[in-house]
Amino acid sequence: MTTAVTFEERTLPSRDDREYSSRRMNLLRREPYRASIPAAIADATIPLAQNVLAEADDATAALVRFDSDMAQFPAPFSAVLLRTESASSSQIEQLTAGPRAIAEAAIGERSDGNAPLIVSNVRALEAAIALSERLSNESIIEMQEALLIASQPDLVGGYRERQVWVGGALPQSATFVPPHHERVRPAMDDLVAFVHRVDLPVLAQAAIAHAQFETIHPFPDGNGRTGRALLHAMLRHGGVLRHLAVPVSAGLLTDVDSYFDALTEYRTGDPNPIVAVFATASLRALDNAKHLADDIAGYQSEWDEKLAGIRSDAAARKIAKLTVEYPVLNLSTAVSQTGTSKAAITNGLDQLVDRGVLALGNSKKRNRVWVNQDVIDALDAFAVRTGRRQQP
Repeated sequence: MTTAVTFEERTLPSRDDREYSSRRMNLLRREPYRASIPAAIADATIPLAQNVLAEADDATAALVRFDSDMAQFPAPFSAVLLRTESASSSQIEQLTAGPRAIAEAAIGERSDGNAPLIVSNVRALEAAIALSERLSNESIIEMQEALLIASQPDLVGGYRERQVWVGGALPQSATFVPPHHERVRPAMDDLVAFVHRVDLPVLAQAAIAHAQFETIHPFPDGNGRTGRALLHAMLRHGGVLRHLAVPVSAGLLTDVDSYFDALTEYRTGDPNPIVAVFATASLRALDNAKHLADDIAGYQSEWDEKLAGIRSDAAARKIAKLTVEYPVLNLSTAVSQTGTSKAAITNGLDQLVDRGVLALGNSKKRNRVWVNQDVIDALDAFAVRTGRRQQP
């Protein structure tokens, strides 16, 4: 059985020729184009090479070990990895923002630029993990809605009802044309059935499901990020990851060309490259995540030294731990997340500034923010190791 797509001729619906300014574009629009027809994979035999299966098995074992080792990490490390995965997945879609900007957006202190979009991707990943026990058309639609509801609410709520394409101004000149919208629901039904198979290694199955999802391109926007969220949902559903969301997209970022090439090869009938790419990306992501964990653990030891003499249950220590997840904090976030009084939090923030753990992030008397530069630096270093360029 092959995963190769086939093609059919379609034509775009008639529109006013004034939509395009050039005569050539108007004429091109009237010509037929070739829309893909994804192969059915629900019951297909997937031809995977033994060496690729071995790579996937090795990566899976490493993921399981890391997930187990990090389960007791003395900080909200799962939330940190979710944010790094969101930033990396967004970067694949050319959406970049620095750790501080993302942290500011997470507490409502930044509403411009790409940072709020990346925070929305965190919500999509959280939805994917929460919905992992009931993977279905409906839960996949919920993942995409969590991603775009704040920025493009008109594009959520269901699968697309128009033709889309990748590259080019028209499908006639596109680099890839996903299936016509009439074929989306049956193709997604087939994919959901494939997702629930239990006869395939989980990582290999998740990689193939991701490639099939990207081939179907079921939404008008957000397909790449939703498709990578689906991968995480499958890793959780299959029991590979129980506590964390390993930033696999950070591994993909080190060689994005291989990722896109593997998607193309999948569509021509070879599923081996996409499985190999995700196996390699998982191992790269693990190395980077371990480095990040070591950096944060080292900083936490330094904070403990700086907070010597302060009780273990004091607000200052609660806030210091909280800043691993929220390296930029405002008063309302600190109060709500710790469940501690405003007076105690204010005193704790003052202590953290006095002892050099936090710094004031602005000069405002009201709406102040506090920054843990150590965590920002650790996240910046993580991004550098992925090759990800940063924006302020």
